[in-house]
Amino acid sequence: MNRPGLYVHVPFCRTKCPYCDFYSVTSLSLVPAWLDALQREVLIYRDRFGSFDSLYLGGGTPTILGSRELTRLMEVLFQDLSFSRDPEITIEANPDDITKEKTALLRDLGFNRISLGVQSLNEKELQFLQRRHSAKQAEEAIEIIQASGYTNLGIDLMYGLPGQDESVWMATLRRILVYNPAHISCYQMTISKGTPFYRMLKQGRIQATGEERERAFFLLTSAYLEENGYVHYEISNFAREEKTMSRHNIKYWRHVPYLGLGPSAHSFLKGLRWWNLRSVDGYCQALDCGRRPVEDRERLTEEQVWLESLFLGFRTREGVKRKLIEGSPNSGSTLREIRSAGLVTLHGDRIIPTREGFILADSLPLLFSH
Repeated sequence: MNRPGLYVHVPFCRTKCPYCDFYSVTSLSLVPAWLDALQREVLIYRDRFGSFDSLYLGGGTPTILGSRELTRLMEVLFQDLSFSRDPEITIEANPDDITKEKTALLRDLGFNRISLGVQSLNEKELQFLQRRHSAKQAEEAIEIIQASGYTNLGIDLMYGLPGQDESVWMATLRRILVYNPAHISCYQMTISKGTPFYRMLKQGRIQATGEERERAFFLLTSAYLEENGYVHYEISNFAREEKTMSRHNIKYWRHVPYLGLGPSAHSFLKGLRWWNLRSVDGYCQALDCGRRPVEDRERLTEEQVWLESLFLGFRTREGVKRKLIEGSPNSGSTLREIRSAGLVTLHGDRIIPTREGFILADSLPLLFSH
């Protein structure tokens, strides 16, 4: 888990979902130029990170790429970068891209984990989210993936939609459990600035889910999935067993080095964080001119690293080491207070958030800030 991870941002989608604030474009005309630029960016970092034990293709919609583009992409990565003997290789997929031929290609290219963006199995919700697939297509995609021999399948779902009924959400969860996926991510809808949903919110056309409703959805989801054998190992993530936890994502939560390639991708190494230009054109032009496509960077201070360690740790079932808070004022009394409030428990030398503690994960570190 302490080896670096590699993330590749595939910034292309057929359509743009109204809630999404990840960078992507809906034209595929720049795919060849992006691949050329990516190859140049790989050469910049080939000796800086050592051997990767995880590769994650995110987006955007990585499965929008055809067999030729996906094959070339993997050749570019494995030709000049070093990987461990048994890397976790994940690709995000949309249900409407999944066919028997596509899954066979992904297996041939070395992908051993698929993260499928289902979001909902309710037709009205899928239409509201402007997803391209139907509930039937989503289930067919799951069946195709599992029939092709994939055992490490992750399903991405979304709750807390404006006006969402708990019974509808639970119906989706129950249906997903029929397939017994290795991993389930349940993301609470966030309406971010700059998205169509944000404009609709400001116009009064939709209403945000209130804090109490969000809390109810979260507690219901966590309890139900844990009752059905899943480990709630991070605020939004549930795994059937330890080996099906996302090896790649765990690196972010542990401050392990990671390299991000592609427009808008972030990287972290030895206390330095940097992020790429949020533009396919700008990214390609920079690399064409022999420049790194970096938009900005920051050197984390010891205080920032410490505070981030608390923020990230309280989001996971690993929690934080008790010694992390020992230097903060009133740490003993603060710890007693949050224990008595049922927000954390102590296991050996670690402070572990409870289910209620997960809800306040972003607030807990501030109680110990210097």
